[in-house]
Amino acid sequence: MNAPEHQPVRLDWAQKTAWLRLIRTENVGPVTFRQLVNRFGSAEAALEELPVLGARGGARSLRIPSQTEAEDEFDRLERMGGRLIALSEPEYPPLLRFVHGPPPLLSVIGGTDLNLEKCVSIVGARNASAAGRRAARTFAADLGREGYVVVSGLARGIDTAAHQGALETGTVAVFAGGVDHIYPFENMELAQQIINAGGLILSEMPLSTEPRARDFPRRNRIVAGMSGGTLVVEAAKRSGSLITARLALEADREVFAVPGSPLDPRAEGGNQLIRQGATLVTSVQDIIEELVQMRPPQARLFEDEPEFPSHHEGEQQPAQDDRERVLEALSVTPTGVDDLIEATGVTAPALQIILLELDLAGRIERTAGQLVALR
Repeated sequence: MNAPEHQPVRLDWAQKTAWLRLIRTENVGPVTFRQLVNRFGSAEAALEELPVLGARGGARSLRIPSQTEAEDEFDRLERMGGRLIALSEPEYPPLLRFVHGPPPLLSVIGGTDLNLEKCVSIVGARNASAAGRRAARTFAADLGREGYVVVSGLARGIDTAAHQGALETGTVAVFAGGVDHIYPFENMELAQQIINAGGLILSEMPLSTEPRARDFPRRNRIVAGMSGGTLVVEAAKRSGSLITARLALEADREVFAVPGSPLDPRAEGGNQLIRQGATLVTSVQDIIEELVQMRPPQARLFEDEPEFPSHHEGEQQPAQDDRERVLEALSVTPTGVDDLIEATGVTAPALQIILLELDLAGRIERTAGQLVALR
């Protein structure tokens, strides 16, 4: 399937409310959201079908936010000076569309005049050295002067220094929790400074959501996905910064690293990235030279997720023995969709329906590359 050319489409209030209800529904993530809308033609139509689909997958009930709950989230965000941006709309970060499972909706505050066409992420250690923080501030300031928006995660250490360095030119802070939940609390003032200076804070999570450990990798995919390149300044061998670098590579983006002393554990991750092929940088020109030559990602807008057949009344549903064969073939080890088709003999359209039902029931997990595993 060839990638459709993205034509920005602004949603009206009713459509955006339906999108919000659908993405906030239990067990509906970005990939499932896309499949539901693709299958049924709209979020409104998908919402009507959810109870039946979930029941077929084995869900006793499916928590679907009411219209009132969605309107309340809208109102609360507006009272904070925020807004919701949909994947289809022109304000949506351009490069973020080209990642696995782009968030259908982003809650954002500030940044109405920020140009997100040219972004660079800066990430690194929370327990950063003074030299590392100084390097992050310097790189961020220099990138800003060259017309780039600096993206980071508002964490302690390198993230904080990067936002501080780019305050005057524009920076984006991506949250693992809701945009009304500043984490860490000590960066409350910095978050407000970012907004006051014309920068942006954003999250895909509902308001009032406190960040959990599993939410940070999701946050990191947005940090990496918004940017043409990711710069790592100090990172331990096992750290969230290396997860961000890996996600950048998976999205066909550039990865840069500042070399550090082999005696400092905080430099091990960055030095490892350089050995694995990341671009060693000592000045902002090293980054710009690579980004100028980089072609924007041309991957499919929604990766290589298969399209559902068009839904119509009277469409034949998979047989119960088809569902049983698929469940028997699945395991906690991720398995490719093509392998499931070969192992079960179930047709591709029927398998996609069964997997969607199981997904809504919370019984399977999906990963990049069309891999599926039992929870």
